[in-house]
Amino acid sequence: MRILDPTDERVPVKRSLAARPEGVIGTVGLLDINKARGDVMLKHVQQRLNELLPGVGVNYYRKLTPARPAADDLRRQMLQECDFVIEGLAD
Repeated sequence: MRILDPTDERVPVKRSLAARPEGVIGTVGLLDINKARGDVMLKHVQQRLNELLPGVGVNYYRKLTPARPAADDLRRQMLQECDFVIEGLAD
């Protein structure tokens, strides 16, 4: 599988996929990076998760700004509370 990174790297960094679990159990975190309409898109993702995986919990998180990485406190919170995280980008 080829992974593309949209950042402007003059020399691309070699990346590989993380190990994938057999199924989705536990809690999914939805991370809104605070771009326009990201919340709208993630609400649709949340609805679909609730429909398709009724036994899975869903937590919603939001970064303060799309221009910076998530704050350390927020990342630690998601690490403690979530088994999976979906980061939502939109415009």
